[in-house]
Amino acid sequence: MKFIEALKLKSKLFLLFILITLGLFLLGLVGAVNTTSLKDRIDKLYFGSLIPTSELNEILYIYNANIASNTYKMKYNLTTSQEYIDTVSFSLDKIKKIWKSYKNHYKTYEELGYVNYVTNEIENINEYFQNIIKVLSKSNTIQRLSIDILEANLEHINQVIKKLLDYEMNVARYDRKDFLKDYDKFVMLTTFILIFIIFGVLIVTYFVFKSIQKEHTKLEVVTKKLKKLNKKLENASYTDSLTGLHNRRYFNYVYEKETKRAKRDKKYITFMMVDIDFFKQYNDTYGHIMGDFALQKVANVLKKCFKRPGDFVFRLGGEEFGVLILDTDELNSARLAKDLCKMVKEEKIEHKASKVADIVTVSVGVMSCIADETLDSEELIKTADEMLYKAKETGRDRYMITSEVIH
Repeated sequence: MKFIEALKLKSKLFLLFILITLGLFLLGLVGAVNTTSLKDRIDKLYFGSLIPTSELNEILYIYNANIASNTYKMKYNLTTSQEYIDTVSFSLDKIKKIWKSYKNHYKTYEELGYVNYVTNEIENINEYFQNIIKVLSKSNTIQRLSIDILEANLEHINQVIKKLLDYEMNVARYDRKDFLKDYDKFVMLTTFILIFIIFGVLIVTYFVFKSIQKEHTKLEVVTKKLKKLNKKLENASYTDSLTGLHNRRYFNYVYEKETKRAKRDKKYITFMMVDIDFFKQYNDTYGHIMGDFALQKVANVLKKCFKRPGDFVFRLGGEEFGVLILDTDELNSARLAKDLCKMVKEEKIEHKASKVADIVTVSVGVMSCIADETLDSEELIKTADEMLYKAKETGRDRYMITSEVIH
């Protein structure tokens, strides 16, 4: 059942992905088509109106400012004949090039007739000025040149070209209006498609994420239960069930990690071996149930005595306990061991079979030193165990401490 629900969720997400992809593809397609169309329209506006208009204005300028002006100067002997010939020849060549460029632009069928007419008129007036150059080349004077004819020709070519120029301007205005209409349509269409896509995605997303939220809530509940179970299992795997202290397994994990850290930081590390005195005789006298009770009492004392974050207390097995203390020097470690012995006796747990006292007591072996690279972690335990042995040999109910490693 859960597998089927998972498939449904994947299908919904896949559907959402497909819809978004299709929407974006459609938007991109419409945008690409309309953008290409707009580009063509802009090209038409620019190359079909702006550039031709500039070219026509330049032709007019050359006729009026260059050719006509120099002709007047030559008429009244204000310039040399050679200068006039060079200037006018250059200007006529330039007009031919500009007019050729203008004719190469896109022209409608309606434009071609008038453009051909203007071509003939430009050729006629250019021929008129070429004749002036020929006359000047032979006689070095154009005194007989009729100013009236000159002005009439200039007036005529100006009117012809200005009429064409007005036509180009009108076409540009019309194209601009047409372009703006298409642009507004494109903006409206794009906006509509965007709104439609966004609205559709929001609807689908709402239902998909509503379904995801339900699944997520179920998953959170299951996850919390699993976390609690994992925590319980973890605690069970690292905790002694009788005393509630860390067990031997957790001791192996913590001991290796903390000794490495102490070596790296060059700090004090202390390990205590704690053993209940004559515990076998206690079990023989009071029974194993009372023996378990005595173990729990001693474990509680250990918890009270070693409660800093850097203190780790373990039940290593039977009546044997271990204490790992970090960043505590030899003097303070000795004080803690002494307090432990005292606190256990203060519990006044009856033990008539003990050869030390009529209450339960403990013996403690302590190894405390600054960790360095030469310190072997096994030697730390062995030295603490040796100190425990000496504490038992010298009468029990006491602690023995050293900072020298026993190899």
